[in-house]
Amino acid sequence: MKAISRVLIAMVAAIAALFVSTGTSHAGLDNELSLVDGQDRTLTIQQWDTFLNGVFPLDRNRLTREWFHSGRAKYNVSGPGADQFEGTLELGYQIGFPWSLGVGINFSYSTPNILLDDVSLFPVFNPLGSVITPNLFPGVSISADLGNGPGIQEVATFSVDVAGPANGVSVSNAHGTVTGAAGGVLLRPFARLISSAGDSVTTYGEPWNMN
Repeated sequence: MKAISRVLIAMVAAIAALFVSTGTSHAGLDNELSLVDGQDRTLTIQQWDTFLNGVFPLDRNRLTREWFHSGRAKYNVSGPGADQFEGTLELGYQIGFPWSLGVGINFSYSTPNILLDDVSLFPVFNPLGSVITPNLFPGVSISADLGNGPGIQEVATFSVDVAGPANGVSVSNAHGTVTGAAGGVLLRPFARLISSAGDSVTTYGEPWNMN
């Protein structure tokens, strides 16, 4: 009995460890990429705490995929003139699907909860510091006629002007849908930093399967 009890305890401990590792697999820093720009500054872009929650579509259409997206994007600039950095921070997806029915692929996205980390919305007076607001950015929608597929589309869901050596943006439960895609839909989230001089660095996350 003691041997059996030890085996059961070991199995429970292994299962508990599995659940713990699954729950934290997308916590913390997910991915990053750096680039040395034309002014010898190092631009680093990162994605943190990315989570895409696929849900059953409200329209009950087999060709619709629906999800909610939460996560953070951060950037850091180091080197000469880092304090004077100005540019744009973008978030978006690469959307992949095996085939469509020849009626076009429709994508829609809305941002109900946005947190701007130390981003100045008012260049002279900004008593709020950070801002949380519903629908700060307008919804994004695209339509692409790709015949019978397969296909890949890249969509920048929103962008914000940033300044200074470090800043970030957080998204909570942003809503997205894809309609017209047959089979599974893969979403690869990305974050992109573009300097005012045109230098660009993009980091891509792991694909998420929206079956």
